[in-house]
Amino acid sequence: MKIGDRVRFLSETGGGRVAGFNGKNIVLVEDEDGFQIPTSINNVVVVGTADDYATGNMAKPSSSGTNAAKPSGTNHQDIDDEEDYDPADRAVTFRVPVEERQGGNLLNCYLAFVPTDIKSFSNTNFEVYFVNDSNYYIYYICSKAEGASRGIYSYGEVEPNTKTFIEEFKIETLNDFDRLCVQLLAYKKDKAFAPKVPVDVQLRIDKVKFFKLHSFVENDFFEQPALLYPIVENDKPMRSLVVDAKTMKQEMYAKDNPTKQSEKQTKGRSDDGYVRRYEGRKQGNPFIIKRKGDDNAVIIDLHADALLETTAGMTAGDILTYQTDTIRKTLEKYKNDRGRKIIFIHGKGEGVLRQALIHELRYRYKNYPYQDASFQEYGYGATQVTIK
Repeated sequence: MKIGDRVRFLSETGGGRVAGFNGKNIVLVEDEDGFQIPTSINNVVVVGTADDYATGNMAKPSSSGTNAAKPSGTNHQDIDDEEDYDPADRAVTFRVPVEERQGGNLLNCYLAFVPTDIKSFSNTNFEVYFVNDSNYYIYYICSKAEGASRGIYSYGEVEPNTKTFIEEFKIETLNDFDRLCVQLLAYKKDKAFAPKVPVDVQLRIDKVKFFKLHSFVENDFFEQPALLYPIVENDKPMRSLVVDAKTMKQEMYAKDNPTKQSEKQTKGRSDDGYVRRYEGRKQGNPFIIKRKGDDNAVIIDLHADALLETTAGMTAGDILTYQTDTIRKTLEKYKNDRGRKIIFIHGKGEGVLRQALIHELRYRYKNYPYQDASFQEYGYGATQVTIK
């Protein structure tokens, strides 16, 4: 891309001619009215080169016959340089002041998935955007899971109240988006600002939603429906899927005073050392309650609000499919850990989720004995499975 090229915008209609550059990532697009629009270089595509313009095809005058017109004593090289000089080649120093909006000092950032052809939804590709709906500059780092490690997926700086294009992908590569880790650092330039706490969250990308048209909704950021995953809303980061065991324990007893806590800890343990307290469901990954020995029990909360960030756009069948998939993944994860006890919290309800669990144990994992989990520890709606 160079000065004079004709470009169009990717995320909105319109385009123009490249009038200059501001740094490595910003291109100034001059529209038909002569206004220069600063735009991320990732948000434009070249549709015509500078040579397409009539002025670009004009033949330059021959140097023969012009020397006679040059006054004596003049440096011919200086004149040639002046003839070749194009004002558009000058470095662009103009910077559009950041326009702050009312209420924009609260951080709101999203990862957006936009279908390229909503009318042919079953065959469409998807574009990924990072949306910064705040008055802060955002430097983000997004990474994907690669086994036990992580690999950088995308990173960069996003200006206030803008969005940046990351990539376009095919539906066949959707499995690459199983879980994404997003880290954000917010700041303002050339002015004082209220500091924000760095954000570090993990997003579970629900692949089922990409096959449901109603998962893509009207929004303020795109002209077409999009699937938005909140990273931080009104300064509150989305709850991380990774829960530290120490933090979990502190949360469980946060409301207890020191005296009552010690009493409840004593009453809350049976002779073999099980913790007999389970205060509320904790969103995110299953957590471990340790016993006195090296063995431990893994607790999996199968309730929809614990497994999913939101159930918007999902039917009861979609949710049950996701819960059943969680059961299978958990049993596969610990299949080589013989003697391991897994507690599945499914609740009482109408018994549909418990029947789905029993069905998996009877037909897929026949060797795994199961029984009702301890009522004193988990209530009525829990089943204990032992890995054999």
